[in-house]
Amino acid sequence: MNISSNGIILIKTFEGCSLQAYQDTAGVWTIGYGWTGLVNGEPVKEGMSITRQQADELLVEGIQKYESGVRGEVTVNLTQWQYDALISFTYNVGIASFTDSTLLKKLNAGQYQSAADEFLRWHNAGGEVVFGLILRRAYERDRFLGYTQ
Repeated sequence: MNISSNGIILIKTFEGCSLQAYQDTAGVWTIGYGWTGLVNGEPVKEGMSITRQQADELLVEGIQKYESGVRGEVTVNLTQWQYDALISFTYNVGIASFTDSTLLKKLNAGQYQSAADEFLRWHNAGGEVVFGLILRRAYERDRFLGYTQ
């Protein structure tokens, strides 16, 4: 399974795209569609800029990384919309957080509804509740449950 075009739109919508480096709500230097990894071998830092094409390439690289991580961790069958929601979630929180999450434990136990409800617990950044994350998690949960496709 691969992320759908609707899943990519989900990530792009909630991440937004900045061609100039900025510090996110947790103070992490970020660029493109929420990219915090290396850009041309360099960490994202103040003053860095990229092109729209580079932002799209980094998004694809990130999605591939998170797809691999999700595939390696999830042991139950998923629908396309569940998969898309998990990739969006993992793109935002990272594979290590996903791997250690109650969401994954409940999902792998076949508790789909309980797993879906776990999305809503992930609304903090930098120790603060972030309204944008509340919205994102509600949307990811609804997508996971098939309410939005």
